[in-house]
Amino acid sequence: MPSPCDPQYAPVGDVGLVLMMIDSRLKGIHDGKTETDAEQQVLIRQFTESMGPNGADDVLDGACTLIFMFMTWLRKVHEEHGKDVIEYVVPNLVASMRMMPKSMPTEVIPSMAGLVVSAGIGLSPNLWRGQYGDWTDEEMTPLEATAFLLAEHINRIADDPDFATRMITEALTDAEEN
Repeated sequence: MPSPCDPQYAPVGDVGLVLMMIDSRLKGIHDGKTETDAEQQVLIRQFTESMGPNGADDVLDGACTLIFMFMTWLRKVHEEHGKDVIEYVVPNLVASMRMMPKSMPTEVIPSMAGLVVSAGIGLSPNLWRGQYGDWTDEEMTPLEATAFLLAEHINRIADDPDFATRMITEALTDAEEN
């Protein structure tokens, strides 16, 4: 019997918008910028404002889908080397989160770690999180930061600053073609 948190039951959301946000942050960090480019912030704000009533849910679902896709890739890479993705990714991720107190309040770290663990064991992060009620405002930035940290981790493993973005873009293109 499949789990109610099985990814087949999860909405995909707006992965493209979330990927654009993550890519912008990654490029900004690698270019030595600590703040998001003002022009990029305007574009993201305009796009977000243009979304319909379900727009915020689409962004949340898209972020969770992205986390799931990143963790699926990480799980496969770790399994190829006889390692457990949870054992190797989650502690480093939590340590990184703890170093970001402005973006990642301590009280949301367990939820973000839970999202990553759920994705790491093949469950839908958004359906897993949905069991515990509505998303809170305090979880919005940490959700984006979690996706960012996973993308950066993947880029470091691949030794390619654009690998995570390219991997997702290719997966989305393949999905559209099929």
